[in-house]
Amino acid sequence: MKEHAKELKAAARRNPRTAKADAEQEVLAKIAEMEPADRALAERVHALVRAAAPALTPKLWYGMPAYAKDGKVLCFFQCAQKFKSRYATLGFSDVATLDDDTMWPTTFALTALTPATEARITALLTTATA
Repeated sequence: MKEHAKELKAAARRNPRTAKADAEQEVLAKIAEMEPADRALAERVHALVRAAAPALTPKLWYGMPAYAKDGKVLCFFQCAQKFKSRYATLGFSDVATLDDDTMWPTTFALTALTPATEARITALLTTATA
């Protein structure tokens, strides 16, 4: 919660002309602070999001990289180190509209990014931003 409060204060102080670039720099700086395994996944996820959904705006969300559509977080990355878990995760909010039937996954565990995994992430992003 403290991280989120800092993010909100920083966003309020940003110059509107440079807000998008500043937010992306903050995301890249946060990724650079991660442990090597998490950093490698986060860097690749960032690149995939920027390529598959360039309209999404990078931002920090509770201290983790996130990507917003119309100001609302659509997807986010959580590193394993911060949450003391076995794996990093890529999650999607309800803004992503990945609704499929009466139950569907919204968070995916990431241990490695293979070409098949990257293709699946790209497909999810394409669906989520449509």
